[in-house]
Amino acid sequence: MSRGCSRGLLRGLLLGGLCLLAGCGFHLQGAGSLPPAMGRTYVATRSPHSDFLLALTDTLRQRGAEVLRAPDEGAALLDISADETGQRVLSVSARNIPREYEVFYSVTFSLKVAGKSLVTDETLVVTRSYTFDETQVLAKASEEEILRRALAEDLARRVMRRIESSGTTPVATPAVVPKN
Repeated sequence: MSRGCSRGLLRGLLLGGLCLLAGCGFHLQGAGSLPPAMGRTYVATRSPHSDFLLALTDTLRQRGAEVLRAPDEGAALLDISADETGQRVLSVSARNIPREYEVFYSVTFSLKVAGKSLVTDETLVVTRSYTFDETQVLAKASEEEILRRALAEDLARRVMRRIESSGTTPVATPAVVPKN
């Protein structure tokens, strides 16, 4: 085979592979798109300095949204009604000393655009576990803080994927059926 023919074949295979990836809906992480109505978004929260809020506002800005400091007519309202984090003991030694912890992060959010719900109160929870060694208290405290920030960033990406999947069609408010 000649050198020119093998280059042409290689280019053809590369082009074919790219077409297959594009056809299956593949997107690079972070390359999602927000509904157009979220171009201007106000984030309401009771935890204005949480790791989750910082990660969420960064993610919104990266995807082209203007994050407002105050509610505004016509802007999307992303309400973070719960933003909680903590840890639980998973296992203890024979001397009743914690050996393994689970760090969790939980958020509950809703999204309204022009007074209509796109996402109604939805809760997302992520967890990670880590081992604990009482001889390395400072290092383990630092590890826990790093895990907590990573969980917040993961939750921010999950919230964005949920919003992106909602599109721009408002969710109908469920009818209340009286119990007999």
